Amino acid sequence: MAGELNGKVAVVTGAASGIGLASADALLSAGARVVLVDRDEAAVKSRCGERGDRAIPLVTDLLDPKACAALVPRALELAGQIDVFHANAGLYVGGDLVDADTDAIDRMLNLNVNVVMKNVHDVLPHMIERQTGDIVVTSSLAAHFPTPWEPVYASSKWAINCFVQTVRRQVFKHGIRVGSVSPGPVISALLADWPEEKLKEAKASGSLMEASEVAATILFMLTRPRGVTIRDVVLMPTQFDL
Repeated sequence: MAGELNGKVAVVTGAASGIGLASADALLSAGARVVLVDRDEAAVKSRCGERGDRAIPLVTDLLDPKACAALVPRALELAGQIDVFHANAGLYVGGDLVDADTDAIDRMLNLNVNVVMKNVHDVLPHMIERQTGDIVVTSSLAAHFPTPWEPVYASSKWAINCFVQTVRRQVFKHGIRVGSVSPGPVISALLADWPEEKLKEAKASGSLMEASEVAATILFMLTRPRGVTIRDVVLMPTQFDL
């Protein structure tokens, strides 16, 4: 799909690693300029340095309300426009609810739900003015299945699933497409917090995906004709037992 996004600008949050970095790479390969947003300054600047001038670093801690509110204006200053916004940054809390740290719950819900809603809220006026744009949210297979080993994380993704479906209905009249990608287990830093027995089981059975496979799906969504919206994609390893 080389060149299909020539002249476009994408913003990807949580872009220094995992699905975010794979998404940025896919967008760059399709010709877009990409603003890589991450709180890890050394990592995001290193990633951009390796990828050339079309990869633009933006160091932001999205859990800081002022920094979060400044994200879209700063991205517009750096790149001039936003055609694609990929809300990808997220945290994970797994295990039994009774064992969960309540501060960790607050941080995860803030980033997985509140920050996504605020980022989309902030980018919409720009897209509405231009009467075009694409918003993609990284959700999870957990948004579609009441995963017993991750009730807090799954609940955050169920909320985002509803958010995507309702906002899409509000903004399609402005030429804006809104969709989500819901992967099963992906090899990423988030899996470090998986229950050890579930991680061992997934590794042993080959029930894990690469982040690049999720990114390829996102690129497919973004390169459909403007009259077509891919609203929800659920993808999982073929060997995943669900």
